[in-house]
Amino acid sequence: MEKPSNLLLKVSRRLFTNPDEQASFTDALMNPQPFSPCILWCQEKPEVSPFTVEIPTTWQPEFVDRLYLGEKPGQHPLHQQGYFYCLDFSSVFAAGILLTIPQPVSLVFDMCAAPGGKSVFAWKALKPDLLISNEVIGKRLGMLISNLKRCQIKPSGVVNRDSSIFAEMFPASSNLVIVDAPCTGQSLLAKGEKAPGCFHHTAINKSANRQKRIIANSAQIVAPQGYLAYMTCTYSPEENEQVCEWFLERFPQFEPVEVSHLSKYQSHLTTMPCYRIFPQDRLGAGAFTALFKNTTELEEVKVNLDTLFSMCKYSTLSQ
Repeated sequence: MEKPSNLLLKVSRRLFTNPDEQASFTDALMNPQPFSPCILWCQEKPEVSPFTVEIPTTWQPEFVDRLYLGEKPGQHPLHQQGYFYCLDFSSVFAAGILLTIPQPVSLVFDMCAAPGGKSVFAWKALKPDLLISNEVIGKRLGMLISNLKRCQIKPSGVVNRDSSIFAEMFPASSNLVIVDAPCTGQSLLAKGEKAPGCFHHTAINKSANRQKRIIANSAQIVAPQGYLAYMTCTYSPEENEQVCEWFLERFPQFEPVEVSHLSKYQSHLTTMPCYRIFPQDRLGAGAFTALFKNTTELEEVKVNLDTLFSMCKYSTLSQ
């Protein structure tokens, strides 16, 4: 049997002090097992599900179902009709911090949105007056627009700009900014996919620097008393806890929010409220998530919707 690389072993020792936990973690990546498929109901959930459904976790929202292994929801006619969105259960865990945010919410801005799972979750959970989904990588725009159209997510708009543009043009305007940050993608290994070089310190540091830049720009868009949600699908502390600690030093007006329904998953690598699941938990490939509140008391700045929609590659404003 293939042995874990030294780089993987190094990360496992940083994440866990217990040798058994280290072994469980590395085994989950070296010998990936299938995870239960998961769906988010965009339209009204039917009284009788067309799928065999697992018993829900305590933190799982009612509009999400985790299905038995072997179910293939993506092939069901209801999928093409936009009744539900298929996603990894780890994404449900990460986005679960949004359930803490009080309604009403007027503007949600998803900064790194493709393929659209966090945008769909925020739209379903918070019912915002407007959802803006940004994707800076042009070739990923198609799948984002396709998913939002299929699932009838409106009112919504899709934009394709660097985070610095929005920080400059729309400061202090969004009640919630989601940063599902681009990362080394180490959890891809738990799904049996490839992520070359994902444990190399050069890749990790490059990723962490990009994450800091995006979260710093995103913070400037958050309205007073608004929220910033930070999440990744990777394991390295440099891309997770350390980014959050850097962020709080740089932006002291933000404070971390305790998410009581995820307290069982509090990261043991910091005392700051932030939450993790790992692939050996068997709920999904793994995720990190944290929620911050802008404690500033000033009034929020209203977005110029004409300017915003003039930037959109797709919008439902005229639909």
